[in-house]
Amino acid sequence: MIQAPDLIISIVYVLLIVGIGIYTGYRARRAPEGKTAGAYFLAGRSLRWPAIGLALFATNISTVHLVSLAQSGFDSGLLYGNFEWMSAFTLILLALFFAPFYIKSGVATLPDFLEKRYDRSSRNWLVIVSIVSAIVIHIAFSMLAGGIVLETLFGIDLYLSVIVISVITTIYTVLGGLKAVVVTESIQTVVLITGAVVISAAAFFKMGGWEPMVKVLQEQGEMSRLSMMRPSGDESGMSWYAVFLGYPVLGIWYWCADQTIVQRVLGAKDENHARVGPLFCGFIKILPVFIFVLPGLFAFTLAQSGLLDVSALRSMDAAGNETVNSKGIYTLMITQLLPTGLVGVLVAALLSGLMSQVSGALNSISTMVSYDIYRQRYPKASDARLVKVGKISAGVALVLSLALLPLLNRYESIFSGLNDIIAHIAPPITAVFLMGIFWRKASAKSAKLTLWLGSALGAVVFALNKIHPGNPMGNIHFMMLAFYLFCVCLLMQVVFSLVFPVQHTPVSEGLYWRSFREPLKAGGWKGIGNYKVLSAILFVVMLTLFYLFR
Repeated sequence: MIQAPDLIISIVYVLLIVGIGIYTGYRARRAPEGKTAGAYFLAGRSLRWPAIGLALFATNISTVHLVSLAQSGFDSGLLYGNFEWMSAFTLILLALFFAPFYIKSGVATLPDFLEKRYDRSSRNWLVIVSIVSAIVIHIAFSMLAGGIVLETLFGIDLYLSVIVISVITTIYTVLGGLKAVVVTESIQTVVLITGAVVISAAAFFKMGGWEPMVKVLQEQGEMSRLSMMRPSGDESGMSWYAVFLGYPVLGIWYWCADQTIVQRVLGAKDENHARVGPLFCGFIKILPVFIFVLPGLFAFTLAQSGLLDVSALRSMDAAGNETVNSKGIYTLMITQLLPTGLVGVLVAALLSGLMSQVSGALNSISTMVSYDIYRQRYPKASDARLVKVGKISAGVALVLSLALLPLLNRYESIFSGLNDIIAHIAPPITAVFLMGIFWRKASAKSAKLTLWLGSALGAVVFALNKIHPGNPMGNIHFMMLAFYLFCVCLLMQVVFSLVFPVQHTPVSEGLYWRSFREPLKAGGWKGIGNYKVLSAILFVVMLTLFYLFR
C-alpha cells in the first residue's frame, strides 16, 4: 500500500495539472479569437514544434505503455520494443509526406480531408471508426491499465479509481480545449519520463548493472530476450519479417491517419512546425525501450536472482501449473524498489500517462463530433454551439469507455490486446490514405467500398478468432494478419478504382502528390533544424539501434 507522503505528492500533482489546464483554457478564451471553435479544437493553429512533439509523445505514451511494456519486458524481453522504435519510421513519413498535405489542405479533421479527397461517404465512415477506436484504444485501455495500478497501490476499487481520475481529466479537457490539453501534456511528458527513468535506474542498480543481468540470462538460457529481431518460427510469433511487414500497417494508421494523434499536427503554426514536431517525437521515441521495456527485463532477472519477490503475482492455471500474472509487475517494482517519496513520483508519472491519453482522445472525439457530424448536419451552427456539442460528446465518450472496461480486462496482456484490435481496424484506413495521397487514380467509389468491405472483413475475422480460435487464421500473429488484411484492402481499392474510374473535383485534383519528390521540394529551415536533415539523422540512428539489438 502507498504511504501518506506519496499519497500527498500524488494528490498535489493531480490538483496542479487540473489548475494549469483550467487556467490555460481560461487565458486562451480571453484572447481576441479565443471564443472561436478553431481556438478551442485546434489551439488557434498556433502550436510550435516542441509542444507538438511532446504532445504527440504524451498522447501516445499512456499508463498502458508503462504497465504493459514492463509486462512484455518481463515476459519476452525487448521484443515489443519494436513498436516504439518502428514508430520513428512512420513519424518520418508523417513529417515528409502527410503533415504538409494536411496543412496545405487546411482541414480541421482527417475525416474532413477524406471528404475533400474522396467524398462524404468516406468521411462519415472514418468519423465512426475514429470515434470508436478513440473510445476503445485511447481511452478504455488506458483507464484499464491505470486502474490496475491504482487498485494495487491505493487499495481502491479498479473502477472507482478510474472513474475519479477520468472525471478530473475530463473537467480540464472540456473547459480548456486543445490548448489546455497540449500544455498539460507537455508537463505530463516530462513527469512521465522522469518517473520512468527513476524506476529504470532503481532496477538497474538493484541488479548491479548490465553485466549481472546478462549473466543471469545466460545461466537461464534466455539470451534471446535481448534480441528485437527474432527468427522465423520464434515462439512469440513476432519474427523480424512480421515486424517489418505488419507494423507499417498499424503505424501509418496510428501516426498518420488517426485523428487523436494527428490533431496536434493540425494545430501547428505552419508547415515547418508541423514537420519538425513529429521528428522531435521520433527522437523521444528512442527512450521507451530503455525506460519502459528494459525495466521489465530487469524485473525478470531480479526475480530469477531472488532480488524481487513475485510471490504475490503467482497463481495456478486451469492445468494446475504455477504461473505469474505479470500484469502487476510494474506495481510490484514500484513498491519493492523505491523508497517513500519516489513512489509518489512514480504514481504521478502513471497518472500523467493516464490523464494525457484520456484528455487527448476526448478532445479529438469532441472535434470530430462537432466538425464532422454536427456541423455537416447544421452548417450554420455557431462556434459556441459547436463547442457545446463537443463538450457533451466528450462526456458521453467517457461513459462508454468506462462501460467497456470489464470486457477489455479479459486480455492476458493489455499491450497485445490493444494491438490485436488495431490490427483489425487499421488495414482499410491505411490503404485508403496511402492510395489517396500517392495515386491519382484512387476513386471516391473505391475508397468507400474499401472502407466498408475492409472494415467488415476485419470485424468478421476478429469475431471468428474470438469465437473459434482454433481456425486457421486464429494461429496467425496479429502483425502478419494486419499485413494480409492490408494487402486485400489494397487490392480492393486498385480493382474498384479500375472498375469505377476517378472523377476528380477541382479540390481533389490538388490533394495528391504527383511524385515522391514533390513534398520534399519545400526548403524548410536552415541548418540542423531542417526537416530533411532531421529525417536523415533519425533514420540513420534508428537503423543503428536495430543493428545493435538485432
